[in-house]
Amino acid sequence: MPQRPYIIDQLISAKSIAARIESLAREIGEEFAGTDKLVVVGLLRGSFVFIADLVRELDLPVEVDFLEASSYGDSMESSREVRILKDLRAAIEGRDVLLVEDIVDTGHTLHQVTRYLWTRKPARLKTIALLDKPSRREVDYAADWIGFSIPDEFVVGYGIDFAQRNRNLPYIGKVRFTDA
Repeated sequence: MPQRPYIIDQLISAKSIAARIESLAREIGEEFAGTDKLVVVGLLRGSFVFIADLVRELDLPVEVDFLEASSYGDSMESSREVRILKDLRAAIEGRDVLLVEDIVDTGHTLHQVTRYLWTRKPARLKTIALLDKPSRREVDYAADWIGFSIPDEFVVGYGIDFAQRNRNLPYIGKVRFTDA
């Protein structure tokens, strides 16, 4: 399928992202102070850049694991069907867990994955999302920590893609199609 022509307008700078992650890491550190090890679970693929920067800022003992869930494929719209494509490698029963999401849109993915992880009986399970689009919410569910609330724009960069492109941008940008 040919790619529609588009340009990307910067929405959130790399500098703003870095500053916000420092602040979030302090808050998370306070919440999980005293933990013997925090299991930081990244939702692939979009969260990989965010999780890497976040764990480097955490002043806690951490273990990193990944879970891959999909509700988008190559589309710009959520299918609302969340499929687990890659499961955790380690057990989380009785452990402190932080689930890291790139963006909360309809809320279906975060809600369903959180419910799925609670079946594994963690001691504590908290969630963080770099981006939140509250205007798109279909499920009454919110992350415990949010990096930035954004308008209903299709965004890329900082690990977030459009048809597997633009993950490598150091900032968050909004996609603007040029053929419309």
